[in-house]
Amino acid sequence: MTERSRFPGSAWLWPVFKFVATTAVWGAIAVIAVLGWFALDLPDVDEALQATRRPTVTLMGADGAVFATRGDLYGIPVRLSALPKTLPQAVIATEDRRFYSHFGLDPIGIARAAWANVRAGRIVQGGSTVTQQAAKNLFLTPERSYKRKIQEVLLALWLERKFSKDQILTIYLNRVYLGAGTYGVDAAARKYFGRSVEELSLYESAMIAGLLKAPSRYNPQASPGAAAGRTRQVLKNMVAAGYLTEAQAASAAKQRGRRYRPPVTDGRYFADWVLSQLGDYVALGGRDLSVTTTLNPGLQRSAERHVAAAVSSTGKKVRAGQGALVAMAGDGAVRALVGGRSHAESPFNRATQAARQPGSAFKPFVFLAAIEAGMTPASPVDDSPIEIDGWKPRNFDGKHQGTISLGQALAKSVNTAAVRVAHSVGFQNVADTASRLGVPGHIKARPSLALGTHDIRLIDLTAAYAPFANGGFAAWPYGITEIRDADGAVLYKRGGSGPGRVVEAEHVAAMNAMMAGVMSHGTGRKAKLRRPAAGKTGTSQNHRDAWFIGYTADLVAGVWIGNDDGTPMKRVTGGGLPARVWQRFMTDAHRGLSARLLPGVDGTSPPKPAPSAAPMASRQKSTPSSAEPGLLDRILTFFNSGN
Repeated sequence: MTERSRFPGSAWLWPVFKFVATTAVWGAIAVIAVLGWFALDLPDVDEALQATRRPTVTLMGADGAVFATRGDLYGIPVRLSALPKTLPQAVIATEDRRFYSHFGLDPIGIARAAWANVRAGRIVQGGSTVTQQAAKNLFLTPERSYKRKIQEVLLALWLERKFSKDQILTIYLNRVYLGAGTYGVDAAARKYFGRSVEELSLYESAMIAGLLKAPSRYNPQASPGAAAGRTRQVLKNMVAAGYLTEAQAASAAKQRGRRYRPPVTDGRYFADWVLSQLGDYVALGGRDLSVTTTLNPGLQRSAERHVAAAVSSTGKKVRAGQGALVAMAGDGAVRALVGGRSHAESPFNRATQAARQPGSAFKPFVFLAAIEAGMTPASPVDDSPIEIDGWKPRNFDGKHQGTISLGQALAKSVNTAAVRVAHSVGFQNVADTASRLGVPGHIKARPSLALGTHDIRLIDLTAAYAPFANGGFAAWPYGITEIRDADGAVLYKRGGSGPGRVVEAEHVAAMNAMMAGVMSHGTGRKAKLRRPAAGKTGTSQNHRDAWFIGYTADLVAGVWIGNDDGTPMKRVTGGGLPARVWQRFMTDAHRGLSARLLPGVDGTSPPKPAPSAAPMASRQKSTPSSAEPGLLDRILTFFNSGN
């Protein structure tokens, strides 16, 4: 008797059974084939551990204090046992409450997230476990695709087989991105709280765990309110998971954390300028670098404050939208650099990238050419209307004074007199003189050159005034004094002091006497200091640009005020707003310094300026604690490597 005859009426079951069994077998084969195909395309573990990252560049001021970092910031690899227990508890309570019981995937969590998403009609929850997130962070890209998700699952299962739960959690906490360029809980602790991760309080641990959901949105420095709200939710999660009592959570919420305020020195325009030059000094590669710069944090703060205040208050009234300031030592070491009203609003650096017409701030090169040709500050100059090839320059006030001295012509910034002087000594000679002192570019030897029609950057014009401040030696503006790698090896150290003498000492003395007159009884009276100082105002056509460049025996500084689109300001001149900004900044810069005579004023020739040496900051290299052998050790070592 056959099976079919034994069960009457069941003849139709056999074909169904065969179909289901066949389908199941081929389905299993298909699933295995698909998984095998995805597995073949999985990243190589060894290659993943050698993956490159953006190197970290640490910038230090002349005082050795760090004022900026760029690149990816990885903290010191930390073992789970070294962390405050509240940190992993906060992470597990918030991200993966069944972490220690699942096998790498959490079916309950996946089902709960799927149901929540169906009810909401959009993606509101994710079902990824900590193991899956560790696999993604360590081996995969952020790409959103089914292939990447399947590979994430396969790698999560592999991690669960290869490592213990504590090891997986260690990998995750040292690798996860926590905003502001930080990777790992130690880097986040130092970034947001100014201390190592081992020192975190309960509240701070909860705040870091809260960052995992949205690092940018819950950044405690940028959005303290949102971060506090998220932290309270994490504390509630810890109560629900049994890690805290309600009383402990409430107490932590009241205490909050120590509000860490990072160093107030901004210097982002200066940092951008220095970083753009690093490749000229060393081969960058993928290594971490420590760069000692010439920046003076105190002067930088003063410069930023005065530029921002001038543009935001007076600037609004006179339709001046931007400002810039550069201050440097006599050898060209840049001590402060402001490239605009706000780096956050516009990173375009108006001190180092924008070339504008300097107007009368170019005239010192005209008058230096005259002094070198044999004239003196007392030499007579005719201030009367002049025409050259149909061009008729006019004085700012439209008036003419007749015969005046060379010194008066510079102090009062008389245009017709300046053009006569330039015509007398030769326009090409004026161009050559400006070039010799450091004015870059091809300077066209034309009549209008005497009134500053050659476009120039603020940093270059300021440096071109340095020979008047230092006794006649050209200065190249620079911001880097030393570069070291992560092991402390010196890759570059500044040596030399520039191209040498470009102006004779007696000519420097004559120029200083005349430009001191600009501030005592000329167009720059609003920039006057209670110490020997000299400088020159400048205003381009239709009040598009306003400048004041000046110096003492200690510091050279230049200020520019204007608009990015060249829109004319409301009668702003170099002797107005720029001169006032310069005066306020230089007053701050010289507070506590003894007054010194300008070079040549006392009849002596000062020695050639020595390079400004930036003090070195001592650095202690942190050494991770002994690690477990094998693959986990290689993973943790990679976190702190310079690859």
